[in-house]
Amino acid sequence: MMHDVLERFLFEEAPVRGEIVQLDNALKDVLARHPYPAPLARLIGELMAASALLTATVKLEGSLVMQLHGSGTVKLIVVECASDMTMRATARWDGEVADVSLAELLGHGKFIITLDPDEGETYQGIVGYEPGQSVAQIIENYMLRSEQLETRLWLACDGERSAGLLLQKMPDGTGDADAWERVQHLAGTVRDQELLTLEAEEMLYRLFHEETVRVFDPVTPVFACACSREKVGGMLRMVGREEIDGLLAEQGKVEVGCEFCNARYEFDAVDVAQVFSGQGLQEAGTQVH
Repeated sequence: MMHDVLERFLFEEAPVRGEIVQLDNALKDVLARHPYPAPLARLIGELMAASALLTATVKLEGSLVMQLHGSGTVKLIVVECASDMTMRATARWDGEVADVSLAELLGHGKFIITLDPDEGETYQGIVGYEPGQSVAQIIENYMLRSEQLETRLWLACDGERSAGLLLQKMPDGTGDADAWERVQHLAGTVRDQELLTLEAEEMLYRLFHEETVRVFDPVTPVFACACSREKVGGMLRMVGREEIDGLLAEQGKVEVGCEFCNARYEFDAVDVAQVFSGQGLQEAGTQVH
């Protein structure tokens, strides 16, 4: 039975590293938050697999955020993966999401990766995408153009589970000079169904049993949302007292929803007064899931 796992591996005699990820409950927990159409759910699953793979390649204490912006039916997909492998995702769309190509769903747009460390400066890279490119090809292009890293990705999602395989050529590595081309060819034989159903170590053996591969301890990706009542209070302070008081006068309360986990936070006049007085928020405030 498939479960949530990410395994890193290294080719001992070649300057190549890789990772395999499989998402089951993590993806199901994301998709349960909103009524995503099936084609959009598959895109979210692929991006979640890709974000877990890339997060595991960077030395970062913080979060990696992927965004696909479009002008078509699908307006936005956002996936966030933290260094502890907690994940969340959301999307916006307009109208019926047909089962058509990625280019037809997105139209013109851009792909953005943001590295948001717990300490230090945020880094953001932006590239466009070409008609006919898959999610994997968009990310491969980004890694080559923005990071100068030769990277190959294979992604699959059936709407309930998602999986991915990443290979990356280490720029300063030594060893078998022909290995990069060889392992790409071997990995290219993998089928979507194998990515989604084979155990990670079984898949590694199937693909690379003639290579010397070192496998590291697995980690477990899980869904978790970083939203909180305190963070929403901070957002209200950024909006400003005058505008928040206007909402209170008009509606009797201020209601804020988290697009990631669908939690809803309500603030009455007493809550708002506490927010702007700097006294903190009482736990009795309303949070609705």
